[in-house]
Amino acid sequence: MKINHVAIWAQNLDRLKDFYCLHFNAQAGTFYFNPNKGFSSYFLSFDSGSRLELMHSIHMNTSPGLVDLIRPGYAHLSFEIGTKEDVDLFAKKLKKSGLPILDGPRWTGDGYYEFVTSDPEGNRIEFMASPLP
Repeated sequence: MKINHVAIWAQNLDRLKDFYCLHFNAQAGTFYFNPNKGFSSYFLSFDSGSRLELMHSIHMNTSPGLVDLIRPGYAHLSFEIGTKEDVDLFAKKLKKSGLPILDGPRWTGDGYYEFVTSDPEGNRIEFMASPLP
């Protein structure tokens, strides 16, 4: 069994799509829209084979409690990007482009080297060095 994709609800679908394509070299699939449900989405693919589904609903801001139904359980996306030096370089690159570095780069208590940023809608993204053998 493997994870097929991670999904994120987006306030601004195109803004998030452009963010992940620009900064993480994602390839956007075909835009999907279901007029009966007011639902739209993009699947983004990464070189590793991982996929991210960005979703939007016209009902997100109009249905009481819907945001609470969408948000529970989401913690972060985690990307493995190579060595400690690769993590440091990527953190500097993102910071230079204006993205916030929320935590790190640092060694965690359980032995990982990582930093955390967020996308334009506040979704946390973790970048970590490959685990040592």
